[in-house]
Amino acid sequence: MAQKKAIFLKILKYIGITLITLLTFMFIAPYVFADKINAEIKKVANEKLNAKLDYSESNISFFQHFPSLTVSLNNFKLNGSAPYEKENLVTAKEIAFGINVSSLIFGKSVNIDKIFLSNADINVKVNKEGFANYNVYKSGKTETTEKEEDSSLKLEKIEITNSKIVYDDLSTKLHLDIYGFNYLGKGDLSKAIFDLSSKAQIQKLNLLYDNEPYLMNKKVNADLITKVNVNSLSFVFQENDLKINNLIVDFKGKFDFLKEGYQMDFVLKTTNSNLQDFFTAFPPKFITWLNKTKLSGKTDCNLSLKGNYIASQNIAPKLELDFKIKDGSVNYNQSPATVTNLNVDFDTQLPSLNPDSLIVDLRNLSLNIDKESLKAKLYSTGTDVLDINAVLNAKIDLEKLNRAIGVADFELKGMLVADGTSKGKFDKKNGIFPVTNAVINLNNGFLKTKYYPNPITDIGIVAAISNPKGTFDDLKVVLQPAQFTFEGNPVYVKANLSNFDNLLYDITAKGTLDIGKIYKVFSQKGLDVNGFIKADVALKGKQSDAEKGNYSKLKNSGTLEIRNIKFVSEYLPKAFLVKEGVFKFNNDKMHFNTFLASYGQSDFKLNGYLQNVFNFLASKKGVLHGSFALSSKYINADEFMSATTTEVAGENTTAPAETTVKTETGVIIIPSNLDLRFTANAQKVHFNGLEIKNAKGGLNMKNGLLTLQNAGFDLIGCAVAMDATYKSVTSKSAVFDYHIKANEFDIKRAYNEVKLFREMASAAEKAQGIISLDYSLKGRLNENMEPVLPSLSGNGVIAVKNVKMYGMKMFGSVAKKTNKESIKNPELNQVAIKSSIKNNIITVERFKFKFAGFRPRIEGTTSLDGRLNLKMRLGLPPFGILGIPLTITGNKDNPKIKVGRQSEDLEETKDSIQ
Repeated sequence: MAQKKAIFLKILKYIGITLITLLTFMFIAPYVFADKINAEIKKVANEKLNAKLDYSESNISFFQHFPSLTVSLNNFKLNGSAPYEKENLVTAKEIAFGINVSSLIFGKSVNIDKIFLSNADINVKVNKEGFANYNVYKSGKTETTEKEEDSSLKLEKIEITNSKIVYDDLSTKLHLDIYGFNYLGKGDLSKAIFDLSSKAQIQKLNLLYDNEPYLMNKKVNADLITKVNVNSLSFVFQENDLKINNLIVDFKGKFDFLKEGYQMDFVLKTTNSNLQDFFTAFPPKFITWLNKTKLSGKTDCNLSLKGNYIASQNIAPKLELDFKIKDGSVNYNQSPATVTNLNVDFDTQLPSLNPDSLIVDLRNLSLNIDKESLKAKLYSTGTDVLDINAVLNAKIDLEKLNRAIGVADFELKGMLVADGTSKGKFDKKNGIFPVTNAVINLNNGFLKTKYYPNPITDIGIVAAISNPKGTFDDLKVVLQPAQFTFEGNPVYVKANLSNFDNLLYDITAKGTLDIGKIYKVFSQKGLDVNGFIKADVALKGKQSDAEKGNYSKLKNSGTLEIRNIKFVSEYLPKAFLVKEGVFKFNNDKMHFNTFLASYGQSDFKLNGYLQNVFNFLASKKGVLHGSFALSSKYINADEFMSATTTEVAGENTTAPAETTVKTETGVIIIPSNLDLRFTANAQKVHFNGLEIKNAKGGLNMKNGLLTLQNAGFDLIGCAVAMDATYKSVTSKSAVFDYHIKANEFDIKRAYNEVKLFREMASAAEKAQGIISLDYSLKGRLNENMEPVLPSLSGNGVIAVKNVKMYGMKMFGSVAKKTNKESIKNPELNQVAIKSSIKNNIITVERFKFKFAGFRPRIEGTTSLDGRLNLKMRLGLPPFGILGIPLTITGNKDNPKIKVGRQSEDLEETKDSIQ
């Protein structure tokens, strides 16, 4: 017994010594090896990272993450790789690196085999070109001898606690927010190829695509096994079970990093799940709905994304969704009616993420409410040219359906009976329409939305659509009739339309519509529409009769009264508001009776008519004819300039693609399908810095060309007559050709008030006197409706009367060069100066004048940007028989005068767009 006691005590002694030794080592080792560990951490950071790393202090301990020996970096910050090198990739309260103790004691280098990350913010960014901020680990290989050890991250464990991850990929338009992230990953991460077993918990997951939320505030639990190939940067997701709220999902796939993108093969699948559980994974608004809804049935869902994504080459993977509901039922908020026998079999594919290649295959949609039913099938391909095969059969009470499924924003009533098929291509360009036969009836309809307190009632629709041959000319639409009541005003429409290649129409409409109130029923944030229409019209005719001028065969009559109608055209940047007006229909013509309208600051009063309206509306080739008398108190022509919005990326292609929205102006665009004539009278017109008064004249628009004939107006106190043409070439370029005649205008006032005059006659800055102008000019306008100077060409005469050239540097330099101070400020009277303009050069023909006994003679060229090449003969008193030849070069601000006749011609500047 004593011997056993001695052995036991000896064992305790050795255990005690061992424990004391271990504890002593655990306390002393961090201090003994501190320098070596810190040196190794810095070495790894310098050799293996190509990003800035920073931290406040470091601690080495066995007890921080017992039993691992760890070096902890507090207030850790790691910047991203280019192009995000100035932004944080990882910030953390603490990041700890687990040290392999045997490598610390016996090795020449220190191996890091564990990473602990707590309370971290991880921000992953990818710009539009596919450049990411996470490429901070240097991939370059360094040569080592067999005896040398390569210090590296030979990881066996990664642990992340209570962290946040934001993933923002502009190239794929994918955004993820992950909150409360806890992760534990184990595996032999030191190998080139290894299996990583992971457990992950996410308290809140948000997923957005193209700024649209798809998953919001979801809880996720995941058990994952991932095969990782470090050499090829490849990930194979082998066995992955996810739980998103109550929905169990199987996830498998493969992800490879390519040079400029990714290779993806993902499959997300749930099989035979409860329909109730399936909806717990939906966006928040569905969760609110789900709390009041009883669901039953089973569902299968298979979502896959396969292929390469390389943004720079416009290569994208194929997205496919296969979704089924079997024997489902829906009852919202204990509704007396329940949707039963709900069956859905739906598949959609988006090859290369290209909308034009969209495939929709609704193999079956069927449901019952009591004895009523709805059945539908749809198969379609494409979006531009649509190939469709659809079947619809319904006899359903919309009120029961609406209450059973709980559509919160709408209240619907009425019995809908629909039966139809449609099969074939829809190709408007080539006049192809699917073979269609459909009948739709709606009785006692009712519609009310949350946007407006009162409903649209008494909705009745009896419609038939038929097209037995599959062409536009065989398409028939019969509305017999359609009616509804809104705010006590009944509206009645009856229509019979056929042969859409040569539209035969018979339309009767009667009623009063408050457009503003009706729009509020279907309100949409950011838009506003107002207006009032009262109709009593009967329209009957054929499109070809309007085209050929067989107006006697058209039977159009009635009136259409409008008030405060606001509409927007693709050609105009602002809304056009018609305050009041009455249309009267008479066969081919639509008469305008005292239309009052406004556009921005401009006001208009209009009387006249439009012709060929129905052909214009029904056909892209239709031309709208018309004749009007237009009067206005004020027109701001600058507001008619079109506006285009473009995205402008940063200049540095390696920097983040910080895209800003820039609004650019454009020229006034004249639509080519207008043939309109105006007799205009405007009291005041503002255009490009000019204030024009009492503008009168004839204005025509035809084939995209605007023509101004016999126009007269007052500008800077002078009567001006002008003929002009204008045509837009693109949204940012236009051409013009005009002839202007102005009698006796004040040169000083013209310089101060007319921008174009300052640009073309910059030497007149300090001149005084009276000038008359008779000039023809043509050229090109830029996107700001300003003339492109090298494009200008023309000729004419400037008549000078009592003009005093005070302080003009050219004559001051001549006076200094010739010692003739009396010609420093010359006066010109009754002088006609002929000139021409081409390639940015003004050629001045020879002209003479008398002043203070001298007889100057000037000819030569100047440029529109102020360069000079003039030849001058200064005739000396008394008769100018003797003279001094001079050349004037340089520019208007610094003229250079020399005696003689030799000088170099000015270099022409040709327009870059011919």
